[in-house]
Amino acid sequence: MATDLGELLVPYMPTIRVPRTGDRVFKSECAFSFDSPESEGGLYVCMNTFLGFGREHVERHYRKTGQCVYMHLKRHVKEKATGAAGGAIPRRRNGKVFLDLELNRDFNGEDYEYEDEAKLVIFPDHFEIPLPNIEELPALVTIACDAVLNASSAYKKQEPESWDEEIQVSRHARSLRQLDNGVRIPPSGWKCQKCEMRENLWLNLTDGAVFCGKWFFDGSGGNGHALDHYKETNHPLAVKLDTITPDGADVYSFEEEEAVLDPLISEHLSHFGIDMLQMQSRTENGHRTDNNSRPRVSEWEVIQESGMKLKAVFGSGYTGIKNLGNTCYLGTVMQVLFSIPDFQRMYVGNLQRIFDYSPLDPSQDFSTQMAKLGHGLLSGQYAKPPMKSELIEQVMKEEHRALNWHQQKGISPRMFKALVSRGHPEFSSNRQQDSHEFLMHVINQVERNSAGSENPSDVFRFLVEERIQCCQTRRVRYTQRVDYCIHLPAPIEAATNREELLAYEAKRKEAEENMRPPPEPVRARIPFTACLQAFTEPENVPDFWSSALQAKSAGVKTSRFASFPEYLVMQIKKFTFGVDWVPKKLDLAIDVPDFLDLSRMRATGLQTGEEELPDLMPPIVLPEDTRDSSMGSIDSPEIDEAAAMQLAEMGFPLEACRKAVYYTGNMGPEMAFNWIIAHMEEPDFAEPLILPSMMDAGPSTSDSTMGAAPISNNLPPEESIAILTSMGFPRSHSIRALKATNNNLERALDWIFTHPEEEESDAASDMADMEPNDNAFSNTNSHSDSTLSPDRDVTGPRIKDGPGRYELFAFISHMGASTMSGHYVCHIKKEGRWVIYNDHKVCLSERPPKDLGYVYFYRRLSSS
Repeated sequence: MATDLGELLVPYMPTIRVPRTGDRVFKSECAFSFDSPESEGGLYVCMNTFLGFGREHVERHYRKTGQCVYMHLKRHVKEKATGAAGGAIPRRRNGKVFLDLELNRDFNGEDYEYEDEAKLVIFPDHFEIPLPNIEELPALVTIACDAVLNASSAYKKQEPESWDEEIQVSRHARSLRQLDNGVRIPPSGWKCQKCEMRENLWLNLTDGAVFCGKWFFDGSGGNGHALDHYKETNHPLAVKLDTITPDGADVYSFEEEEAVLDPLISEHLSHFGIDMLQMQSRTENGHRTDNNSRPRVSEWEVIQESGMKLKAVFGSGYTGIKNLGNTCYLGTVMQVLFSIPDFQRMYVGNLQRIFDYSPLDPSQDFSTQMAKLGHGLLSGQYAKPPMKSELIEQVMKEEHRALNWHQQKGISPRMFKALVSRGHPEFSSNRQQDSHEFLMHVINQVERNSAGSENPSDVFRFLVEERIQCCQTRRVRYTQRVDYCIHLPAPIEAATNREELLAYEAKRKEAEENMRPPPEPVRARIPFTACLQAFTEPENVPDFWSSALQAKSAGVKTSRFASFPEYLVMQIKKFTFGVDWVPKKLDLAIDVPDFLDLSRMRATGLQTGEEELPDLMPPIVLPEDTRDSSMGSIDSPEIDEAAAMQLAEMGFPLEACRKAVYYTGNMGPEMAFNWIIAHMEEPDFAEPLILPSMMDAGPSTSDSTMGAAPISNNLPPEESIAILTSMGFPRSHSIRALKATNNNLERALDWIFTHPEEEESDAASDMADMEPNDNAFSNTNSHSDSTLSPDRDVTGPRIKDGPGRYELFAFISHMGASTMSGHYVCHIKKEGRWVIYNDHKVCLSERPPKDLGYVYFYRRLSSS
């Protein structure tokens, strides 16, 4: 038999590989579906590429690659026999549960046991060889099979990149000497004993002194008084006050200069009157919560509709998405996107074509993974209702109270998250993120991967008309820009319960000063009409340069809709920055309407009697020592270096910080910080600041224009144009690409591939290259919060204009005090009823909390 198997495998030996260091073995999930070893058909792992495929998709891979040898993995989940002792070691086939997979959390480990089965399968005849079969298989095949079986799953290898190094026990923990000085720490109202800072506070575990920490790269800040105290006293350990939970706390050793573990932390804290068991838990249902955050308890209950008997729903469109730890921001965004017909049609409607034309590694293809996720959500294959026999069995076990959610398993977005967040400094981590920022990131990815094909994100795309008026000359300039979301202010001063808010604030300050617990919080109630009014009000333009005066002047900007999108995304500006630069949420409720009419906000363009500002660029500033020289040189732009250094101290590249300060008009670190977050993923993020006007300008600037440069002369360098045209690209398209990417050749080439040349005459193209672009806008005058690149074409059929009347169909809500913590859920209106999507749990909503949403989604009403 051994000889027979050896001879059988000889033709396939060149295609069988042993996994090397760096190879990822996908043995927990199919590349095209959410099948796993626990699925009915198991999982097939290619013995050459180590990609995993469900039974429905393995034939496709075989036909495309010709790879014949696969390892079939199957995990059998069985309920323990009646009478088995709880906690008994389960029976294990072949002596062990040998698949390195996480146990399915949907099954109680005390009631179920696992049996793993593996075998080699040779296509196309499906010849099976049970494993292990060491004596009968060639040595190479045995080594390869053993390596695959013992390899970590593809995603476990990525976890060390996201999680911190393992924290060690401090050598001072067990021998720490605590002073009997009578210090008792109150439950709230803490502040630094030197500077009275109330953020980033550390309690010294020796003497009970409370001081602020130092400024760290992650945004937490202070004046370093805790470190100063250690240098004076040599008291080594301190605990961060707002991290104390029944599970532990964040402890730092000044002497060891690293975060440490303190196994006696409960005793050390009780010395100062702190009972850890009374502190709020660090996690609630697997989500990070905020300690000492009583104001958020009611918010969690209302948004998740806790205490109500919610009915679970199953079938197409009602599949949940598992939370991988802090990925609820991703789950809510994708649930909403795949409730939009354009996304369904693009990815699920074209499923077979996308799969058939996918690359050899489909796990790295954006369209494939979008189609996979969309099919998982919409097929109903992973949201099947329980069988009648299962219902009876659950009731018999008196587990019917947890039946609804227990039966909903959802799908895991692990492969999708790994791809869509790759290279992004925030989304690639395991930390909680802002769902709105992730939505913009996904739209950006859709844009980049939709070249030459239907772009479903066009349903969000609209034009904003910005009107800027010079207050001195009263002349105006109209520009247009592309956006995908409106950012609605939340004016606290317009709250209908303002007196109640003022009384609460006075009581809160008094409680802090007297070291007493804070009063019961009060939520601001703001009319939606006040938010719209604040959005449409004129705003001052700082450092506005008037081309009519050819000098800086006061300017006022108003924004209106030049077009209305098919689907309107509306973000409520609930978050602001605290003194530690951590985004914090305003506690407010807004009466967001079900129906919205924005027709009155449509732009009107240049009005009769208005006079336009001249199309001139700001003058080029020359250094004092070369201004009179025949060899003029261009000075670097005016930048607030102090603000740039403040941002650089947070860990951002200095050149990126200088660009952020410049492009936000020297308006301070907070505005520059927002710019950094929005542009962090751009390829030239850390490159030095180079302005197109500086590159094109020469020493022979005409005096007749008083140093102002006409916009029409701002052409890219001829050598850059020549390089692109030598590659076969039209001159007009090359010029547009360079203009859109600040003359960066690498980005321009990428722009060309993602922006196929539109049908237009050469004459029209040449005119467009030489004439001012009415849609162009200056970065210094634009305050769009969009994270999308400004190089998107704003003309043509991509703008789906229509009436400005909308109906609310979905909203995402956030619970917690900051985007860096808390939890997201979404409510979507389907088949005339509201449905709540809370991770893998999908239920009919009884009372959708529309007034507490964060991001709202409206769809256009038909003109009829």
